[in-house]
Amino acid sequence: MSIHRRKFLGLAALGSGLISATNRLESMPAAIDRLQPLKAPVVPITIDERKDRIARAQQLMEKLRIDAIFMEGTASCFYFTGMRWGQSERTFGLLIPSKGKIAYVCPKFEEDRARELINPAFGDEVRCWEEEQSPFELIRNIVRDRGIRFRRIGIEERVRFFIADGIRKVSPGFDITDATPVTAGLRMHKSPAEIALMQYASDVTIEAYKAAFATVRDGMSQSEFSANLSAAFRKLGYTGGALICVGKFSAMPHGSIKPQIIREGDVLLVDGGTSVEGYASDITRTIVVGKASQRQRDVWNLEKEAQDAAFNAIKVGATCESVDAAARAVIEKAGFAKNYGLPGLPHRTGHGIGLEGHEWTNFVKGNKTLIAPGMCFSDEPTIAIPGEFGIRLEDCLYVTESGPIFFSKQSVSIDQPFG
Repeated sequence: MSIHRRKFLGLAALGSGLISATNRLESMPAAIDRLQPLKAPVVPITIDERKDRIARAQQLMEKLRIDAIFMEGTASCFYFTGMRWGQSERTFGLLIPSKGKIAYVCPKFEEDRARELINPAFGDEVRCWEEEQSPFELIRNIVRDRGIRFRRIGIEERVRFFIADGIRKVSPGFDITDATPVTAGLRMHKSPAEIALMQYASDVTIEAYKAAFATVRDGMSQSEFSANLSAAFRKLGYTGGALICVGKFSAMPHGSIKPQIIREGDVLLVDGGTSVEGYASDITRTIVVGKASQRQRDVWNLEKEAQDAAFNAIKVGATCESVDAAARAVIEKAGFAKNYGLPGLPHRTGHGIGLEGHEWTNFVKGNKTLIAPGMCFSDEPTIAIPGEFGIRLEDCLYVTESGPIFFSKQSVSIDQPFG
């Protein structure tokens, strides 16, 4: 198929999508139609805060004896500079030296686009490579130009192997090392400005959920509910969505590819969120459509007890694994399987969250990382009963000197999913 033909079909599909979207808007449920964007202003991360991040990264690099760190145009690049590029087969990235100004490496034919996205407040040096040239030599040369002291180049965790290996091959005598202690080490600890953005994302998500849950009815398809939820996010001014699991499929923590219809008596598990200025929310609510059975109610209450136990175990200076153990102890005491077995809690109790929905660090067995102020986590100890149903309650939180604070109010009961 020619490229012109593909473009035509793409435009035709887009037109069809717009017509479908219009039809959906005309029949939008009242609970969604009355939504309005939240009135509180969104305050982006400032240039000064990003500059401070770069300075703190350089201090850590000095301590860890790393000459420079390379990262692609993904979340860490956005964290330091406010720009995203993404990943393709052509190497684009940011190099932060332990001393001196940052620099970008870019395909030559993309230079103009790159300069549109780069904020010169963080440095505007762009070194370009032509199609037949090596971007890895450019990266090595920037390191040399900034001054070699430790002969160590750090690689951010999202950098792909072919790039890290390419840098290694053109840098004899250098140690290619893990930059995670610097990048994740900084990103794990959120500033007040970051926490405010995550709070906003959580508030948007709860409002979208409330509206979408009000549309649930017997016979509704999984896809119709999903469309309602996405529409609710759009009415609030954001894009968002969720994993939706019905009945026995709610026992599969990440869902099933099989289409599902919501029926009276079914467990309905909804796990999703949005992002504000790049900062994510992640919330799960689980209800029963219609009247819950005693079995469903008992397991839901046990899940709530486990979520509370995890929250109460979060203390500055405690290990991350102790939080997982606290939730697991509640579930196992009730007779469920031990050590991630089924039926029971088959996964970690929580994950870090920030610019990525899942990021460092986790509430999981073996993680000795000490909990510190500014860390943000999910609290979500699922109870999965294969072939029957699963219950997950998930709220994210941030840690203060005096303990954790939830971004969202917990579910009150199986009949009252919103606090």
